[in-house]
Amino acid sequence: MKSKIVLYHPVPQSLRDELDAHFEVTAFDKVTDSNRAEFLAAVFEAEGLIGMGLPVPTSELSGATKLMVIATITAGYDAFDVAELTARKIVLMNLFDPLTETTADLAFALIMAAGRRIVELDRKVRLGQWLKPVETPWFGLDIHGKTLGIVGMGRIGGAIARRGALGCGMSILYTARSPKPEAEKAYSAKHCELEELLRESDYVCLAVPLTAETKGLIGERELGMMKKTAILVNIARGPVVDEKALAQALQNGTIYGAGLDVYEKEPLPMDSPLLALDNVILAPHVGSATTQTRDAMAAYAAESLIGYLCKGVSRNVVNPEALGG
Repeated sequence: MKSKIVLYHPVPQSLRDELDAHFEVTAFDKVTDSNRAEFLAAVFEAEGLIGMGLPVPTSELSGATKLMVIATITAGYDAFDVAELTARKIVLMNLFDPLTETTADLAFALIMAAGRRIVELDRKVRLGQWLKPVETPWFGLDIHGKTLGIVGMGRIGGAIARRGALGCGMSILYTARSPKPEAEKAYSAKHCELEELLRESDYVCLAVPLTAETKGLIGERELGMMKKTAILVNIARGPVVDEKALAQALQNGTIYGAGLDVYEKEPLPMDSPLLALDNVILAPHVGSATTQTRDAMAAYAAESLIGYLCKGVSRNVVNPEALGG
C-alpha cells in the first residue's frame, strides 16, 4: 500500500507524476481559509508533507498522528516550530543546493544595482529628468576593489564571496560560527567579529538563517557602526534587520543605501517608510524565483521525501533528534 502524502505547492507535471508513482497524493495548489479544513483533514491521514514552508501554524498539526516527515521546498525553516516537530518525532528536511547560485545572483544584483543607483536613475530617465550629461549628484559607488562583508558564510554566503572576490576583485570579510578555511583559501576571506565587519565593509550582505540569535541582529547600534558610504543588502530574512532603524538610517544618511529582498512583514505594507526612499531597492522576496531553480527545488524536496518514506534515507535533516522516532 502506498504511503499517503499531501502536496501543497504547484509542481511540474513530470514531478507530480513521479510523486503519484510512489504515493497516494492529495494536492492543494494553495491553502486558504476556504480549504483549510480540507487541508488539515488530509494532513491528519498523511505520513508525509511536501510544500513551500507551512501554510498553517505547526501547532495545528497536533492531530497528524501518522505524520513522519515534512519536506519543505525552501532553505529557510522559520515557518516551522522545530522543537514541536522534534518532540513529536516528525523529521523536517529542507534544501540548499538547488537555490544557492540563484540566490547569490540576486544578492549580487542588489549589491550592484544599489551601488550604481540603477533603479533610481532608471526612474529619473523615465520621468524625463535626464536633460544634460550626468553630474556628481547622480554618481554612484564603485563595486570592484571594495570590501564586501558577508554575515553568514554558508553555501549562499560562499557563492556571494566567490562573485565578489573572483568577479570584482573585492576584499572579503565574513562572520560565521566557526572559520571557513576553504573560503579563506579560495577567496582570501578574513573571519572577523560582526563589529569589525560593519566598520570596515563597503557592502554588507546578510546571508544568515532567522534564529533567536539573528533576530534583530542589525539595529540602530549596528547601522551606526557602518560607513556613511556603505550599503546593506538583506537576502536572509526580514526580522534579521530592525526595519524601522534601517529606514531612519537611510533617511538621515547614516548609511548610503540598501538592497532588500525580505522584510519584517511580507508583502511589504504600503505604509512602510521604505517605499518613500530613493536609496533603497525593494525586491519582493525573489531570491530563488526563477523557473529553473524553483523546479529544481521542488524536485530536490520530492527526492528527499521519496528517499525517506520509500528507502529510509534522509538528507538535509533540520532536526536529526527526530530520526528513528
